[in-house]
Amino acid sequence: MKTQIKLLISALLVSISATTSALQVGDQAPDFLLEATDGKSYSLSQFKGKEAVVIAWYPKAYTSGCTIECKSLAQNGHLLKRLEVAYFMASVDSLEDNQGFAKDTEADFPLLSDPSKETAKVYDVLAFYGVPKRHTFYIGKDGKILFIDRNINPATSAEDMAAKLEELGVPARN
Repeated sequence: MKTQIKLLISALLVSISATTSALQVGDQAPDFLLEATDGKSYSLSQFKGKEAVVIAWYPKAYTSGCTIECKSLAQNGHLLKRLEVAYFMASVDSLEDNQGFAKDTEADFPLLSDPSKETAKVYDVLAFYGVPKRHTFYIGKDGKILFIDRNINPATSAEDMAAKLEELGVPARN
């Protein structure tokens, strides 16, 4: 019984420390280098000082909510393209799976693949069952996190992103 209690307390302490170390608004966003469905690799640092970045993490290619979200961004991406922002969806799916998913949803923007799950871990989006939670990170030109959306409506994802970017003061492209 004592061993079980010690294990429970240890698990609770690990859980609390993991919660307190989560990324927050104002934190420097972790850099990454991930392959994308357009054949390129992207890093956060390549956009620093140039434009804001949005990373919309999604659980799994070809699933209902993820398909709806990707189609929202594909069909209404013009709302984002008029702003000074690079935007991506990201998952831990293989590049091959994401390429097929991008083609099927007619995504005209890059989907990032993180099969090692390392970037998902540093962004603290990896759920206990091994796939990312549906969280969207808004990152300023300075590389700092401006907002973390943990309450995504997949059907209005593009409209919601554009509205949030405007609210955060991201300017229109010239």
